[in-house]
Amino acid sequence: MKRPVVIVGLGQMGGVFARGFLRLGHPVYPIVRGMDMAIEAEQIPPPELVLIAVPEDDLAPILAALPEPWRDRVALLQNELLPPDWERQALENPTVISVWFEKKPGQEAKVILPSPIYGPQAQLLHDALATLDIPSVILEDRQQLVFELVRKNLYILTSNICGLETGGTVGSLWEQHRALAQDVATELLDIQEWLVGAPMDRPALIQAMAAAFRADPEHRCMGRSAPQRLRRTLQIADRAGLPVAHLRELARAHLRTR
Repeated sequence: MKRPVVIVGLGQMGGVFARGFLRLGHPVYPIVRGMDMAIEAEQIPPPELVLIAVPEDDLAPILAALPEPWRDRVALLQNELLPPDWERQALENPTVISVWFEKKPGQEAKVILPSPIYGPQAQLLHDALATLDIPSVILEDRQQLVFELVRKNLYILTSNICGLETGGTVGSLWEQHRALAQDVATELLDIQEWLVGAPMDRPALIQAMAAAFRADPEHRCMGRSAPQRLRRTLQIADRAGLPVAHLRELARAHLRTR
């Protein structure tokens, strides 16, 4: 029998990967809210992979509480993810996937683009998704991974934050409000570069974001988390000492003051 896979957080996204791992013949052990990971680690056979599938806001405490035997076999799939998020928790070489498909209750996964993967267990994630006809691509190096993570962050934050002003779809945002989208994306790249600690290829990232817009032009810009994303973005900008005038103007117009 193949070694098991542990999935921490069995929501919609965790459930997709669970199906893929099961189809490959890996037993799947779910860790859900209220379970003690240290106790579970003593009872579960040594896993092939520990997939952390919790929302981004829950990532830091989960990584801090990971049992030591699991820390060298972690995979991450969160949005708004960058290397400092795992480096602060002393994870040296996790497997990371930038997820470009959606899964909503009662619906099959909807693919926007192939999902890039990098790390020691990239092939396992790739093979699991392939059993579900979800395309992915294995990256060659860490530099490509950082580019892809920033690209996804740029896509999510630009569409969500601009959506507070424009509503509508990512297609209409790019075709009808491109100046706003570019202004916001430029300030978001200021923040992403500060978080990464290095300059990025800005023209290539803007082009890559636009390609994602074109891949699913009817995708709605603004979800329920848009105000929270803008608040969190401005908190980072404050720490970095960045002016981000367009982001602050949007916050004054669309965020309630307490």
